[in-house]
Amino acid sequence: MRYGWTTGACATAAATAAYTALLTGEFPDPVEVQLPKDRRPHFALATEQLGEDSASAGVVKDAGDDPDVTHGALIVATVRAGDPGSGVTFRAGDGVGTVTRPGLPLEVGEPAINPVPRQLIREAVERVARDYGGSADVVVEISIPDGEEMARQTWNPRLGIVGGLSVLGTTGVVVPYSCSAWIDSIRRGVDVSRAMGYEHVAAATGSTSERVVQEMYGLPDSALLDMGDFAGAVLKYLRRHPIPRLTIAGGFAKLSKLAAGYLDLHSNRSEVDFTLLAEMAGTAGHPDLATAVANANTAIHALELAEAAGVDLGTLVAQRALRASADVLREAPVTVDVVVVNRAGTVVGRA
Repeated sequence: MRYGWTTGACATAAATAAYTALLTGEFPDPVEVQLPKDRRPHFALATEQLGEDSASAGVVKDAGDDPDVTHGALIVATVRAGDPGSGVTFRAGDGVGTVTRPGLPLEVGEPAINPVPRQLIREAVERVARDYGGSADVVVEISIPDGEEMARQTWNPRLGIVGGLSVLGTTGVVVPYSCSAWIDSIRRGVDVSRAMGYEHVAAATGSTSERVVQEMYGLPDSALLDMGDFAGAVLKYLRRHPIPRLTIAGGFAKLSKLAAGYLDLHSNRSEVDFTLLAEMAGTAGHPDLATAVANANTAIHALELAEAAGVDLGTLVAQRALRASADVLREAPVTVDVVVVNRAGTVVGRA
């Protein structure tokens, strides 16, 4: 599949072009940027504007074949002279968020431009200054038109990043379906929860199970980890950065995969183990049910068969999922409970 470029790489390209134009009066197009691992991609400019004391350039983000919410977004950098000796100062323009809670790798009040993109932009500004006789004392403002609307589809509101998107990226490259941004958001969610002093967080596979567990425990939005399919990412990060209590909530099918030891619950990367479900039903003293479950069409079908036979298969799955979670957490000081729900949002198992 086709790789793409991160928001940070696009912002670096836009800032490079804008500062070059501010010093020379001409926009390089395409503009080359230096990324980690000695990558040197070229970016075409989508917009350019040169004023008396500032210059702006825009790059349209190409995320490749990754389903990135910011694919096709316009990333704009505006560069103007800063105070002597100030170095590179960052500002959040329209559509870029501002940090309002502790626990992120940026101070409260800072624009949500992450450390690696900041470093890439600083290095680019310094190279342009060396090449064209500038001071590298500049203000770089990053804007993403419609970014505030796009941010509603991300974790930013829960993380306390208000007003727009974050400028992200560690390598500059978007790997299709690596879901690295999602996993990074899970980690930042844990970091914010720890910084807020929360004793209890919940990780859910989807919106229904999240709503159920939030109502069950009265947790604030910022204590909810949008786990999705990445149970392993949640558990491994909490093993290194523990929070006293974790509730894992999810649908029966997803959590039956966790019960089988899978840490990635996506349908393309793990399957429901009907043999295991049948074994659970048989252990409950229902050999005929075990045969029916082994031949069930879907996980929900297996659950319905068990319910009709009076077997609490949901709780058996929750118990196995709890043990699987404990195996990943090892000796970390995290107490876990598991809540299994059906499609209607009814709790069908707890452990």
